[in-house]
Order: sequence, then structure tokens, then C-alpha cells
Amino acid sequence: MKSRFPIHFKPVIALSSIAIISSCSNTKFLKEGQMLYTGAEVKIENDSIPKKQRKALKAELEENLTPKPNSSFLGLRPKLYAYNIAKEPKKEKGFNYWLKYKFGEKPVLLGDVDKEFNKDILVNYSENKGYFNAQAKYDTVSKNKKAQVIYTVKPGNQYLISQVKFQEDSTLVNQEIQNLKDKSLLKVGNPFDLGVIKAERERIDNGLKEKGFYYFHPDNIIVQADSTVAKNHKVELNVKLKEQTPDLATQQFSIDKVVVFPNYNIRDVKDGKYTVPMNEDSLSKYAYEDIYVIDPDHKFKPRIFDRALYFKKGDVYNRKDHNLTLSRLISLGVFKFVKNEFVVSDSLNHKFDAYYLLTPRQIQSLRLETLGRTNSANYGGGEVNLNWTHRNFFRGAEQFKAAVYGAFDVQLGGPKDANNIIRVGANTQLSIPRIVAPFRFNSSSAFVPRTNINLGYEYQSRTELYTLHNFNASFGYVWKENVRKEHDLKVIDITMVAPQTITDKYRQQIEGDPENGIPANPTLQRVVDKQLIFGPTYTYTYTNTTSPKTNTIYYRGMLDLAGNITGLVTGANAKKGDQKNIFGVPFSQYAKMEHDFRFYHKFNEKTNFASRIIAGIAYPYGNSEFVPYSRQFFVGGSNSIRAFRARTLGPGSYDPRVQNASFYFDQSGDIKLEMNAEYRANIYKFLNVAAFVDAGNIWMVNEELNTDGQPVRPGGKFSKDFLSEVAVGGGVGLRLDFSILVLRLDLAMPLKVPYYEKGDRWVLDRVKFGDSAWRKDNLILNIAIGYPF
Repeated sequence: MKSRFPIHFKPVIALSSIAIISSCSNTKFLKEGQMLYTGAEVKIENDSIPKKQRKALKAELEENLTPKPNSSFLGLRPKLYAYNIAKEPKKEKGFNYWLKYKFGEKPVLLGDVDKEFNKDILVNYSENKGYFNAQAKYDTVSKNKKAQVIYTVKPGNQYLISQVKFQEDSTLVNQEIQNLKDKSLLKVGNPFDLGVIKAERERIDNGLKEKGFYYFHPDNIIVQADSTVAKNHKVELNVKLKEQTPDLATQQFSIDKVVVFPNYNIRDVKDGKYTVPMNEDSLSKYAYEDIYVIDPDHKFKPRIFDRALYFKKGDVYNRKDHNLTLSRLISLGVFKFVKNEFVVSDSLNHKFDAYYLLTPRQIQSLRLETLGRTNSANYGGGEVNLNWTHRNFFRGAEQFKAAVYGAFDVQLGGPKDANNIIRVGANTQLSIPRIVAPFRFNSSSAFVPRTNINLGYEYQSRTELYTLHNFNASFGYVWKENVRKEHDLKVIDITMVAPQTITDKYRQQIEGDPENGIPANPTLQRVVDKQLIFGPTYTYTYTNTTSPKTNTIYYRGMLDLAGNITGLVTGANAKKGDQKNIFGVPFSQYAKMEHDFRFYHKFNEKTNFASRIIAGIAYPYGNSEFVPYSRQFFVGGSNSIRAFRARTLGPGSYDPRVQNASFYFDQSGDIKLEMNAEYRANIYKFLNVAAFVDAGNIWMVNEELNTDGQPVRPGGKFSKDFLSEVAVGGGVGLRLDFSILVLRLDLAMPLKVPYYEKGDRWVLDRVKFGDSAWRKDNLILNIAIGYPF
């Protein structure tokens, strides 16, 4: 009989059944004489060890025991039960195979436990932590075909370091080791710990690598422990070079020749050697400054390597410069593989040649992208992008990108008339791998600083309303101090917006209809006004979210200053009617800043907490009464306050439902406050769930008045009651994380609506999940790519 359930529902049905039935004992599936291993416990017998220290040692010892028992949840073992009930599959595919070998777990039996091996592990670990002469024994406790192993450890007292000596001799390498001893990890009074000793050897090795000892290795260091010369559980440590240390490891090397192969290909290597001869005569024609660039076809300008390489002829080798050079070569963006080799050229004088073998990426690429999208404002559409990239435009690793695109958005539903959006445009960017400026900019970062020049144009048509031309250009710099800190300074950022057509329908909404009681709406006029915006912008980003820490943060701060010097020089004052123009267009004058701070807390490998707060303000002055529409703030939508549709919330307590317009127009503001909190959990491989709360709103700095002197958007101005106007929404989400793509579905509903009457804005008491009309008006489904923050 054919199954009534679709194939993709079978795992859900099976897992639900397992969760219910798995309370039944798994032991009934065991064969005669088998016992299910339920885990181990370590007991510490030493009352002289402080309770906190004893508890920590117990946890560390138990972590080292193998094997681990079958996983459990609330005392049940559903994965083991799935393995037991699933039939042996005939093929390595299908639902039965997935249930038994992908979801299920093979039973861990007492016979799988090597108790003697674990006992030795416990003794060795205890002694490595300074509990010398430790002893251990074990016992097995069994009942109803289940068994647990109890290990009893007698660790004795922990030995403490009484003295640390760095043995001296006359060699150069020893002199450098002596210079490193002041920052030793081995401290008098600390417990003996083999892990710290290993870290100390690596610290010494790292220090020597910075001083030219390229062939040194941590294993060349030995730390001798003597517990017989001191009493009361003390130990002396003696740090010294091993007698068997190779002579090569004790020699300090410097750089002889630096040779770059920017067109390296493994096919050009024969018998382990590059086909180009390495003698001085053959290399001389490739010389540039103190390096040799083997580039017969002149595909690259040699100076880009002179800037990227930190090694010069005669320099003492150090690993910091070694790693910086490799990182900078990679960050040029033109090489697919970067390989480095050091070959001894003069063993008597301890010199080696540095070879950089660089495999270029495809210099030019053409990519066509198509995508479809929907948003919470009832719009759906698509976009086509054609991108051309040249990664070595002027033979100096300059990246030139050019793109043309077309996009459309169609209103899929809602109470308003359809007003489709069409966008067509092109943009170009030239990215130069250095700072092009009249001043000298030195960077010791692993990342190459860049000068970016951008030009762009976009034609936008909102059918039945207006069409706009948008031109933009910018010149600026991007540089990173390190992997955490990035700076983006646009010395000049210019935007020019010019309307082409404005329909009568749109003008009627701007001018209003006094006879029918419809007031004018100057806010709509500012959307289609001619705009000239120019000035510097600066963005600073700090993040340590890539580090394996429990708590990580992300911060992005932005400052945008438009028309400030020009407004000051011309004495512009729009409020007094003295507005200045450039080429017949009023220029914008304002100051804007925005701060985006995020905090992430990792509970364990499968659960974490993410939060974000955004605060921003844009203040118009001088030549502007209002901030340009394109530079204002917006809230709502899939990456903002998800319980409200995109750009429909605010400003303040303004009620968008009172709009007389026959179309939706975006709500904008000069002040923004937004807060988000989200609990995320992984429930199975790529399947993640989340619960979230969003809050925030936007406000105006200056009140907007119509021709009658009445507020265009009542309640939109920022006031002392702004906290009561903060919208709140919450919901749950489902995320499908396929590594290269995260598909996100968030279902949200409003909890507090700022445009309701004050004192009646919380709506928790009006939730009606069973009412279809309530669900239609209040449940917002956001479909998006990637996490919201």
C-alpha cells in the first residue's frame, strides 16, 4: 500500500514517535551477556585538596575517559532507540539507512570500555597536573543490564614550583633564550603543569623565530623537573637546550636573495627546481630594487611586490615579517595560491634565499546573477546583474569592477493600488592596492590598504508616480589595522538626484485637496526634489566574532558630514530663506552619525544568544531644513523590527493608517533607536530555530508642517515621551543553514504598537491566534537570506 505521508514528513513522524516510545528500555535489544554502558564517575580521595580544586580535577579527569556513553535527553536515549528499532538497510541510502546510521547511535557496551587504559589515563593526567605518585583503581556497578564504572583516584598533594632556572652557555641561541626568560610562563609558587611547560617551549620557539632561528623547534627545548632537592611537595625546573639539538637549529639566518615568481605553475617545475636558472647573471635582468621578479611577460609591475614584501636583502629572518608578507600577498586579491620557500644559499654565513611562488587567479571574469525576492511590504520581484571584473587592470593588482543591472518589484497584495518599481543602473569601481595621496601612509598591517574610486548611475521608475535619475561618485580609502579593526574613509562622497517625470497623481498627494479635506503632504515632495549631497563619510568597524570566545562583540560606527564647509563659507541659512545653490540645485547640509553594537554569547556548541542595539541621529542645519530623504533612517522588515512591514513604522506615534494617499510611501526619520535580542539553537545539523524580540522606532528632529501650519505626520517629532513610542514585536524563526546559504523564515507579531492611544499600546491581551482576520493583520512572515544580525 502506498504511504499516505509525503517522503519529507517521514523523518518528522519517526522522530516524534521515537521521542514518545524511547522511554521503553533499550536493554531489551541486548544479547545475552551484554551490558549497556551508562558512563563513568571519578571519585577523588584526598581531603587536603580544597573542595573547588577537587571539583575541577574531577571534571577534567572525567572528560578524558573513553568511550562516551550514548547521548541522552531527559534521561531517555532516543538516538540509541532509533538504532535498535531500525532494520538493517539493504542500501546505503533511503530513510531506513538515515534512521539507523545518520540519526541513530550504535549502543556503547561495557565490553567497549578499556578500564585499565582509562586508569592509566587518570594517573598520567594527575601527574601531568603536578599530583605526583598518583594512584587509581576502578570498580563496576551493574543493574538491569546497565553498567557504570567507578574510578577512585588518590592524587596526593599537588607539587608547586620552587625555582626556575634557565641553564646558560656561550652559544648565540642560548643568549637569545636568556633574553626571553623574563616573560616565562613558569612562575615560582604555581603548580607543576605539563600543559604550561609545553606552552613555555612554544613561547621560546616563537621568540627565537623572531630572531632569525628559522630551523628551531619547540622539541629542542627540554624542561627538567627535580622533586628530590626540595621538601614539602616542591619541584625545581631547569630549562635547557637538548644535547641532540641539530646545529642548523642553533644558527641565526639572514636573507640573501628575495625571488618572486608571480606566474608560478607547478608544470614549470622539473626535478624539484624552477626552470629559470638561479645564478646572479640570469637573475640580473629581473632585478628591481633589492628583489628579483621573474616575470618575462611583464604581467605585473615589480613595485607591487616591493611594497608587499617585508623581507629585504640582509634582513635577519623573523616569523612576524614572514607571515605579514604572505598575508599581504594574499590580500592583493590577484593570486589564487601563495607559497613560500627558504633555501640555504650560504651555510657558512648562515644565509638563505626567500622564494615566493605565486599562482595568479583568473585575471578577468564575467558573472551573470539572477535572483528573486519578496518582502514584508507585499512586494515581490527579481533582479539581473551582469558583473565584469579585471584583477590586474593597470598591471599593479588594481581591481576594476563594472556592473549593469535591472530590477523590478511588483506589489503582490494589500489595500493600496499597485505601484510597481523598476530600477536600471550601472556602477564601476577601481580599487588600487595602496593609498594614493599627497602624504605618505605607512601600514604594518597584514592587509593591504586600498584606494577606491566609485562611479554609478541608476534610473528608478515608480509607475504612476515618478521617475528619478540618481548619480553617485566617491573617492576614499579602506585600511585594516588588523583582523578586528577596519577603517573606511570616503574623502568625498557625491550624490545627485534629479527627477525626470512627476505624475499628476503624485502631485495631487503632495498638494492635497482642500475641498475634500485632504491636506498637503510636503514630505512626498522631498522624495522627488533635486538633491545634491557631497561631503566626507567615515566608518569604523571592530569585530572579534571570528574568535572562539564565549562572548564576542561587533561594533560599527559611521559619521556623515555633508556640505559643512560650503555652507559655512557661503553663510547659507535655509530657515531664514537664504538657501544657496550649486548649478541651480540646493546642496544638503547636515551631520549624521550611527552606531551599531552587537553582543554574542555562546552557551555551548548548539545554543547561543545574539543581541543588537542601533542608535543614530541626522541633524539638518545651515542650507537644509530637513535631512535628504535618501539619507534618513527607516525601520521595519526582515532585518529590523520584524513584526512591522518594511519602512511602514514611525515616525514616533504617527499612524500610517490615516494616510489619504492611494499608495504606500516609506516612513522615514532623523533619529533611530532599535534593539534586538535573539536566542538561537541548533536542533539537527542544518536545522536551526530561534525566538526573538525586536523594539525600536524612528523620529523627526524638526516638525513637518503643511500649508495650513498643521503637522504632516502628527506625533512624528522626537519628544521626552519617546520611550512610550517604542514599538515592540516578537516571534519565532526557522533557519536552514547550508553553510554557503542560510534561508531564514521568521514569523513575528506586534506586542506594542506606538500609533495606538497612549496607555493602550500593549496588545498582548488582544492576541487571537484562532481568528483568521487577526492572523492576517498581525502575523508577519519574513523570508530572507542570512541572519538578521
